[in-house]
Amino acid sequence: MRSRRTKYIISMRQKVANWAFVVVGVALAAFGLKGFLLPNGFIDGGVTGLALLANHLSEKIPVSVWLVVFNVPFILIGVKQIGKRFAANTLIAVTALAMVIYFFSFPVITHDKLLISIFGGFFLGAGIGLAMRGGCVLDGTEIIAVYINKKSVFSIGDIILLINVAIFCIAAFVLSIEAALYSILTYLSASKTVDFIIQGIEEYTGVTIVSAKSTEIREAIIHELGRGVTVYKGERGYGTNPHDDKDIDIIFTVVTRLEVSKIKEVVKIIDRKAFIVMNVITETNGGIIKRRPLH
Repeated sequence: MRSRRTKYIISMRQKVANWAFVVVGVALAAFGLKGFLLPNGFIDGGVTGLALLANHLSEKIPVSVWLVVFNVPFILIGVKQIGKRFAANTLIAVTALAMVIYFFSFPVITHDKLLISIFGGFFLGAGIGLAMRGGCVLDGTEIIAVYINKKSVFSIGDIILLINVAIFCIAAFVLSIEAALYSILTYLSASKTVDFIIQGIEEYTGVTIVSAKSTEIREAIIHELGRGVTVYKGERGYGTNPHDDKDIDIIFTVVTRLEVSKIKEVVKIIDRKAFIVMNVITETNGGIIKRRPLH
């Protein structure tokens, strides 16, 4: 009984945290749109960019209506591609963003084009990123990219890029080349902010180490860096001497980008011939990731 209650409390806390992310995300996205982009005729990429373009072509229909109209088809696709709960949460978030834009007014922060493109993209990207951390999206571009990806040879990144290239080409024709160029800057600012929000402040790096002195390296990583390690049993593929011991322990660990130079230094001190492979990890869960508190 206690276990069920604990699971229920944890589940409720997670739901509250997710919706808190969504609420703050909607507020930031609305601020980026009405405080920077909309008053100055700038657009973004993706579905939001389509909504802003449509608003320029038919000013009688507010952008909030276009946001819902353009996102609904992608949300319907998301029902099959991702799930009903995700689609329902996305519909709620998009509707909330449209209502905030329609009913609330925000001060126009600046008319400087460079500041508009950078900070408008920043606030919009922060809102989209927080909404994604809450379990939904404010822009359906990623959904349609996943859908097309399953039916074509293009990657999701390629599809998103092609969609945005088409949007900015239309913007250059409808608005002006200068406005389209500033809008590309807005998109870059927003996309980098989304990456930052999703991946977090600490970007992790997975480090794979192949060395004959794996035991010493493992002990150094555990005791000097306070990190956990995973040891794989491997076999050497280099060398032609049949009498050599081919069995070898392969070490894998995860560190923050600030600790990459430290772990390379530790490994090189022990074995200068060690083979090190590093790759970026966008998310981790569990294990010994954070440094142990020192007593």
